[in-house]
Amino acid sequence: MKRTDLVRELAAIIVGKALPHPTRVAIDGVDAAGKTTLANEIAAVLAPGSRQVIRASIDGFHNPKHIRRREDSGTGYFRDSFNYQALCDNLLTPLGPHGSRQFRRTVFDFRTETEVVSGREAAAHDAILILDGVFLLRAELRAHWDLSIFVQADFETTLARALDRDRELFGDANAVRQRYESRYVPGQRLYLEQERPRQFADIIVVNNDFNEPHLEVAERPGPQEERTHASLRVRSGRQPTDCR
Repeated sequence: MKRTDLVRELAAIIVGKALPHPTRVAIDGVDAAGKTTLANEIAAVLAPGSRQVIRASIDGFHNPKHIRRREDSGTGYFRDSFNYQALCDNLLTPLGPHGSRQFRRTVFDFRTETEVVSGREAAAHDAILILDGVFLLRAELRAHWDLSIFVQADFETTLARALDRDRELFGDANAVRQRYESRYVPGQRLYLEQERPRQFADIIVVNNDFNEPHLEVAERPGPQEERTHASLRVRSGRQPTDCR
């Protein structure tokens, strides 16, 4: 499928959602899978329409460095990077059922290590939130999405993209490779194993070939399988965020 056709199809699916509150769309995937690019492309297609488009990223909800880097490992990356309670309180819950529709799209700037002080914005009743980021289909967030898209790319592909994209951020290709192999990829492997986002996404975009991605529809687990999954999370010792 040509990329432009895929983006238009996804935009049409999103617009087709008829809800009494803003439509909250998650674009999930591993690092460098192409989440942000896809989110921007969808937003650009939606923008000329009559509905308000709210563009946001999980990057606006980082934890401060002393929390997110207290364990410099894959486990630490998966567990400590983001403030999910702030994400729910400031963005997902206000845009959900019976929400105030008064929202903030960012609360923390990880580049300057400072809180973002800003007033709340107002969302129209039929607004569309497009939020991209890693780890969005973890169990404590799933109920907040009205549509979820998982962007799939294998780690060989994502590392190659990261080596090209992130050199300036980390200094050189060796530094990028070291960061991905020691922290990002292990954290993403843990996420894929523990949370199984492919099985909980509504749509999967296979994005190894950027110019010709294709769609898959995820198969949802049955009730017994989900109860087993929940039990495994409890035994892992991770406490869910109380996002309501």
